[in-house]
Amino acid sequence: ILNYDIMARFRRRTCIILLLFILFICSIMMALKTLRPDRAGFGDPFGLGLLPELQQRTVLLDNKQNSLNRVQGDTVTRVSNLHSIAVNTMKASMPPVNKLEEELSSPNYNFHIFYYSWFGNPQFDGKYIHWNHPLLPHWDPKIANNYPKGRHNPPEDIGANFYPELGSYSSKDPSVIEAHMKQMRSASTGVIVLSWYPPGMADENGEPTDDLVPVILDYAHKYNLKVTFHIEPYKDRDDRSMYHNVKYIIDKYGGHPAFYRHKTSTGRFLPMFYVYDSYVTIPEIWANLLTASGSQTIRNTPYDALFIALLVEERHKHDIHRSGFDGMYTYFATNGFSYGSSHHNWASLKAFCDSNNLMFIPSVGPGYIDTSIRPWNNHNTRNRVNGKYYETAFSAALLVRPEIISITSFNEWHEGTQIEKAVPKRTGQVVYLDYKPHKPNVYLELTQKWSEKYRKEQEQWLM
Repeated sequence: ILNYDIMARFRRRTCIILLLFILFICSIMMALKTLRPDRAGFGDPFGLGLLPELQQRTVLLDNKQNSLNRVQGDTVTRVSNLHSIAVNTMKASMPPVNKLEEELSSPNYNFHIFYYSWFGNPQFDGKYIHWNHPLLPHWDPKIANNYPKGRHNPPEDIGANFYPELGSYSSKDPSVIEAHMKQMRSASTGVIVLSWYPPGMADENGEPTDDLVPVILDYAHKYNLKVTFHIEPYKDRDDRSMYHNVKYIIDKYGGHPAFYRHKTSTGRFLPMFYVYDSYVTIPEIWANLLTASGSQTIRNTPYDALFIALLVEERHKHDIHRSGFDGMYTYFATNGFSYGSSHHNWASLKAFCDSNNLMFIPSVGPGYIDTSIRPWNNHNTRNRVNGKYYETAFSAALLVRPEIISITSFNEWHEGTQIEKAVPKRTGQVVYLDYKPHKPNVYLELTQKWSEKYRKEQEQWLM
């Protein structure tokens, strides 16, 4: 009887200890689950790097998957014309998916983000484009002689100070376009401001990209994003060529559901065009196009639109008003570089715009560094300070209560203004900058955070 009683007590004790052990394990698992960075709310921007080993492992897995996708895509594209197959592949699964809407932040159509589709690689383009950017010489030969010359040599050596998570990608790669749309949507941006040259034209380091526009529109629509156009300073840009190019864009792309139209104070829905380096053309030429009495006027025609000029110097505000533009933007992500990009000038610019019935669209950016292509330009570098610089720019923009905020940029890698995912990389020649101690998507998360803050503050402004 005594032995039986001892055994029974032993069993009870063993069961209790086992039960406590199981509860302990369960509580540890629950605690770890709440610490997973991919599920964590944004919170403090300086507390995102909770599990760096897990983040690195996730990046490696994503890179392997992207590499696998590219290998499969390359096998297909070798069969026939590379570009046409890519375009056809991109159009394969276009309808919006309800699941996407549940998983991603809602788009904010008052957050516009500058986007570049000028990158190329041998798999999709037969050669590297833009990643092999030349080192630009200083205009003073005495200074230029102190710096290296030549071109970058991808994929290890690219024309950027950071390195993309997607590698030296092609803008024609369907998996890249989809990844970009998903990233922009996750950041709660709403309007893609697409760098655009007329058909057959390109910047001096690139190739024509107008034939990619239909595909970008299709993928934007899948993610419920809109697309507007950033008209670059193409050769012989004047009132006549602008009229024909605006007509071309609206006729060809204006019927697409992803084509952006802005609701004006009068209730009209008009296309919007950002005009880069608008100040190189004199106001009298712009007035021919943009004023009702102009000889090439676009006003009160089916091609009327909102035209937003780039303001660099303070005097440009008077030229912009005289030219007939509908607003101004500041583009550069370098606080203090120009009058327009200096945060402390935004209040007076907004006041000028308000008094002259113009839109003021400040441009915010996460930082600036272009020494990979302009090695002599160190003085214009703006350190990201682990996201603080970006947040300071957003704070300054919100103070002036703008109708729209523009973001420089999603992927201008040459100037280091990108918020696209970047990863640490070291080669024999270069050690790239990165977003550590945070994750590769830290600037997308910061953008999403400020998009929500901007939305809430706008509601207060309207009350």
